[in-house]
Amino acid sequence: MDILLTGIKPTGKLTLGNYLGVMKRLKTYQEQYDCYFFIADLHALTLPIEPEVLKNNTLDVLSLFIASGINPKKSTLFLQSQVSEHAELNTILMNYLYMGELSRMTQFKSITEKMKNEAIGLGIFTYPVLMSADIVLYNASFVPVGEDQTQHVELARDLVHRFNKKYGDILTLPRTLVNTSSKRIMSLSDPSKKMSKSDPKGDIFLLDDEKTITKKVMSAVTDMVGKIQYDPTNQPGISNLINIYASLKSISIEEVENMFKDANYGTFKKEVAKAINDELTPLKEKYAKIRNSDELNSILALGAKKASERARPILNKVKKAVGLIVNE
Repeated sequence: MDILLTGIKPTGKLTLGNYLGVMKRLKTYQEQYDCYFFIADLHALTLPIEPEVLKNNTLDVLSLFIASGINPKKSTLFLQSQVSEHAELNTILMNYLYMGELSRMTQFKSITEKMKNEAIGLGIFTYPVLMSADIVLYNASFVPVGEDQTQHVELARDLVHRFNKKYGDILTLPRTLVNTSSKRIMSLSDPSKKMSKSDPKGDIFLLDDEKTITKKVMSAVTDMVGKIQYDPTNQPGISNLINIYASLKSISIEEVENMFKDANYGTFKKEVAKAINDELTPLKEKYAKIRNSDELNSILALGAKKASERARPILNKVKKAVGLIVNE
């Protein structure tokens, strides 16, 4: 069975965009692939974050993973920091990616531009190396990502080509799985920007209560056209709401347009808010039970053990290939 791997960084509250873009699909992948789902807590250290915030975010993401339908007995669910092979392989592979490649990464350029007057840790530059190590450590064939993360998988593919050319057929070439059935979910307050954990008014967080979600949707930016139609150029706000509704209901854009062709914006917004709450209310109920249970530590211990058992032979294969001595 092919291996599928993906991770979520616990740097903030998860949004509806995270859920529709990746999380909602993960439970179906369990039936098709040998799945490795991890919380990328080492990646979270690349930008300043308070220890207690990181800890709580990590447990929140873990609980939401399970609440969304991931079965820890069927899939391997773990913390990146609890599987030491990630850090060890990262140390080796940083010698096979080049500074020029890393400096051209979109995320690095974007963050350094925003933080140009602040001290920036080395981790934000080498972030893609660890991400490549995450992927190849399990010989993952498929990596589900958002459209803005495909560059990182392409870099991992370049690394695999380079490494295998030098040492033989050691690493598996990964492929991206991009959700083509759903467009990118944008901010409700600024539909030109992605919903991205940093806009309290424009982001719908998975743990928002129903009243807050409804208020945010009813306040969403629209336009003066007054027609519910998918036109991202001239009506980006209403197009974003159409996409959200279509993604939640698993129907086409055209079906949404036909359903609401005679409705006004207020009526449509109420239906979008209802669809979001219908989806997220049971998720939050499951989350609350899991988050307050005693099972999380045992789930993490099991996941780390399973992940390490898979990762260690691959790491040892890499170490032998480059000439490092392995004690077996």
